[in-house]
Amino acid sequence: MGGMRTDVRLRPLDEGLLRLLLDAAVADAAPGEVMPEVAGPPGWTAERRSAFLGFHRSRALADEPVERTYAVVAGETVVGAARLCPVEGRADGAEAGVWIGRSRRGAGVGAAVLAGLLSEARAAGFTAVFVSTTPDNAAVLRLLASRGIAPTREGAAVTAWLPVPTKEGTAAAPGATGSGVGGGEGKMSKVTPDHG
Repeated sequence: MGGMRTDVRLRPLDEGLLRLLLDAAVADAAPGEVMPEVAGPPGWTAERRSAFLGFHRSRALADEPVERTYAVVAGETVVGAARLCPVEGRADGAEAGVWIGRSRRGAGVGAAVLAGLLSEARAAGFTAVFVSTTPDNAAVLRLLASRGIAPTREGAAVTAWLPVPTKEGTAAAPGATGSGVGGGEGKMSKVTPDHG
């Protein structure tokens, strides 16, 4: 693919988009890829659907939100979610979280989402974005490498801090390295499930 996708947008999550996001998750992702674990039988049970809605309502849609969540829209279709959550103890840093529906992975959506998240981070006053993934998430590792970022292996996680561009269109400075800062809620809190 030659160049960044221009049909991928991040739209701030609201109640209407939350319903579309749930539909996208049910159609194209496993519950454990997009939300904290919920006990019970596998699949998208009524309890998991309710927990998915509750998770976002308690975080990004709360009266006092703890994170900024965006619906990932490709063309006119919601295909995943992305978020920025302030990192405790680091006022200038936010943790990125992304999931993209399985049928949309490997098509350049992840690269466009990362660029959008860095732009949103800059607008929110952050200077660095924390990424945590698994060693087998080749798509995220490729994205980091394409930006000159050398992640750090920390047990079962691969982590990195990405510098936020100082102005629109300016590439993030290469050479940033990983850090021991982490945290978050379940799979959604990491960049783990993106796969492209």
